[in-house]
Amino acid sequence: MTFQRQATSRTAARPATGSGFLFVLATLACVAGLMATYYYFVQTTTGQFIDESALVEAVELHGPAGKATTKFLDLLPTVSLVMAAVVVLFVTVIRKHWAEAGIAVAACIGANIATQVLKDLLPARPDKGVITLELNSLPSGHTTLAASAAAAVFLMASPRWRPMAGFVGGTFAIASGVSTLINQWHRPADVVAAFLLVGAFMIPAGWLIIRRGSWNAWDGFGGHIGSARIWLTLPVGIGLASAAVALYSLARIAPSPWQETSTTHYFWAGISLIVIAGYLATVATTSLFAYAARRRVPARR
Repeated sequence: MTFQRQATSRTAARPATGSGFLFVLATLACVAGLMATYYYFVQTTTGQFIDESALVEAVELHGPAGKATTKFLDLLPTVSLVMAAVVVLFVTVIRKHWAEAGIAVAACIGANIATQVLKDLLPARPDKGVITLELNSLPSGHTTLAASAAAAVFLMASPRWRPMAGFVGGTFAIASGVSTLINQWHRPADVVAAFLLVGAFMIPAGWLIIRRGSWNAWDGFGGHIGSARIWLTLPVGIGLASAAVALYSLARIAPSPWQETSTTHYFWAGISLIVIAGYLATVATTSLFAYAARRRVPARR
C-alpha cells in the first residue's frame, strides 16, 4: 500500500480537457456580474434604495458588534498580507514554484490596484431620489484585500488542499465584507463587486498556474482531509440558509396585508447577499479547479 502510494506519478499533469473554456467563461461571468452589480445598485432607484437601506439599518447593530468588527478591520490589512505572504513563501521555497508565486502575487496586486482605479473612474451615484452619499464607494477596498489574499493562498495550495483553503479563505473574505457593512464603511453591493473583481483577476491567474502542470494532480474529493466533501457541503448549506433569511426579510417588507416597517430587514437581506455571493464564488471556484485537476495515476515501472 505504501509502495503504491509512493509510486504515483509526480510528473506534470495538464489541465482536464475543456477546462480552458470553463475558465474563460468564469472570468467573463465575473466581469459581467461586476457590471450588472454596478448598474443595478448604483444606476437604478430600486438598487440604490435597497443598498442604502441596508447601510442605514446597520446602525441598529453597531454596538458590541461594531467594536469587534472595527478591531477586525483595523487588523485586516496586516492579517491578509501576513497570511498570504507566509503561505505563498512557504510553498514557493518548499516546492520551488517561483513563477507560480509571481503569477499569484501579480494578480493579487492587480486586483487591489484595479479597485482603487475603479473607485476614481466610475461615475458618482446619480440622484435617483434616494438620500445617499454621491461619492462612489464600489468596490470595497478592504474586501478586495482580504479576498485577493485568500485567493492567492488558494492558488498556491496543492489540489488536495484547495477545497479546505477555498472554504477558509471564502469565510475570511465574507467576514471582512460583513464587517464593513456593520461598521457602515460599505454597502452590500460594494462587497459583492469586490468578490467579482477579485475573481476576474485570480481565475485567469489560476489558469496560468495550473497550465504549468507542476502540481495539478490529486486523488479526488475524499482522498485527503483538505479535500473532504464537507468543504463543499458547508458553504452550500450556509448559502441556502442565507437565502432563506433574505427571502424572509424581504417578504416581511413587501407590499401585502402583513407588510411591516423595516428596522433591520434590509440589513439582514444585505448580509445574506454578501454571504450568498461569497460562498457561491467559493463553491464555483473550488469546483472549477477540481475539474481542471487530473487524477493521480500509478507510475510505470
